[in-house]
Amino acid sequence: MNNVLVILADEHSPRFLGASGHPVVQTPNLDALTARGMRFTNAYTPSPICVPARASLATGRWVHQLGNWDSAQPYRGEVASWAHVARAAGYTTTSIGKLHFGEAAEDHGFAEEIVPMYVANGVGWVQGLLRNPATEYPEAAELAASVGVGESSYVAYDRAIAREAVAWIAEHANDEAPWVLFVSFVSPHYPLTVPEQYWEMYPGDLPPEVEAVDIDHPAVRDVADFFGYHRHFTPQLVNDGRRAYFGLCSFLDDQVGAVLSALDTAGAADDTTVLYTSDHGDMAGNRGLWAKSYMYEDSAGVPMIVAGPGIDAGQVLGTPVGLVDVHPTVLQLIGIDPAAESLLDIAATPDPDRVTFSEYHDGGCTTGFFMVRSGRWKYVYYAGQPPQLFDLHADPDELEDLAGSPNHADPQAWLHGELRKICDPDATSAAAFASQEALVEQLGGEAAIANALRFNHTPVPG
Repeated sequence: MNNVLVILADEHSPRFLGASGHPVVQTPNLDALTARGMRFTNAYTPSPICVPARASLATGRWVHQLGNWDSAQPYRGEVASWAHVARAAGYTTTSIGKLHFGEAAEDHGFAEEIVPMYVANGVGWVQGLLRNPATEYPEAAELAASVGVGESSYVAYDRAIAREAVAWIAEHANDEAPWVLFVSFVSPHYPLTVPEQYWEMYPGDLPPEVEAVDIDHPAVRDVADFFGYHRHFTPQLVNDGRRAYFGLCSFLDDQVGAVLSALDTAGAADDTTVLYTSDHGDMAGNRGLWAKSYMYEDSAGVPMIVAGPGIDAGQVLGTPVGLVDVHPTVLQLIGIDPAAESLLDIAATPDPDRVTFSEYHDGGCTTGFFMVRSGRWKYVYYAGQPPQLFDLHADPDELEDLAGSPNHADPQAWLHGELRKICDPDATSAAAFASQEALVEQLGGEAAIANALRFNHTPVPG
């Protein structure tokens, strides 16, 4: 019997992990999990924002295949998730914590959803539907305003998630029927308010790993201008914001540690495969930017750690992977032959040139974003605007855009061809706009959207 525990963070960039080699961030529990399993160093979200990413994580399909384009078009159970498949196979399926799916009445595949966070009001964040031109988003000022020491609703929610998970494992660890448990935290997602003990772990100067640079790409500038988080950060707030984000990473690590300790205490660790990842990353002040929604590594990258029975310890793998690969992995772990490669298959036959993909059609982007990663190359296509090409081996900070360079025409042409194998980016961008325009009309038009429930992060369940 093999149980499966999927642990999901929110907005945890893979850079900010002790096991990744960060010199400051302390994540001893995740580091220990990594040491006894495998870590993928080039893992990506299918979309650098919560709702679409979680739809892809659940189903193993790309966002454009699902039509869950944005924060107001959540997964509602229409396509079978790995939880549906596991439940049908006789596994107990339970989720604890943030889902960002539609609402409780829907069947997402879990027999039980404990302290769930769905999208707000069953609809979600709708202001991002107005993309070209974008609506105003003054709520963004909250990110900088909340930086500091304290207890936020998200910290309290994560503590509750950890308590519920520990109790669930104690009750079910030795059930006769095997189980698949999904534990989904909200940290280190803002608000950047952190309990004092974690704030005190990071005194002193914490400069960004990548200094602020001029935004010279129009599509990137559109997103930065819409959210405008950076405009509210003084130099001191940049340092304090990173201090709070680092503290939240360590706070999250402690919650993960409590869950993993519960497995040990219950004697279930040897029978449970643990997969840890995040829905997307966070810029955390790098390049002068905050939060997600970009195709840069800090935003589009995610940690990906798998440990458990039969998995060799200490593996570090450079093959590009993504959250869509979680679906076939869970299926394989529960004894069902998946239609696609699992992370276990990928680890058995490493291929640094494997292609993975991400796309973005949400707040602030005036056109569709499409990213392809293979080997040393990252290619970003913006429908109707100039592309970007980065050599991540020579330029890991993505400071030199090689798109259009005669010396790099071959990798650019090849990656564009790989993109077109996945989707027609221009047609896909148009389909997203059409879907969003129809939803705007359904919700009452642009004025109704602009004045609908507004927030900078989804309220915790009441």
